[in-house]
Amino acid sequence: MNQDDKLIDLNTERAKRVHDLNEKRLNEVRQAFEQAMPLGKGKKKPKNKPKKR
Repeated sequence: MNQDDKLIDLNTERAKRVHDLNEKRLNEVRQAFEQAMPLGKGKKKPKNKPKKR
């Protein structure tokens, strides 16, 4: 076996962990926001009236 197989790139592992933590925090904030201000069903956009000239 080669020693390189057992090496761990700490920078990439840290980046993955930081990404996971940020993703978790983002999901928590998203859930809190949806509870505070629930999104309604998609509203149909009314057609715009033609502009008067």
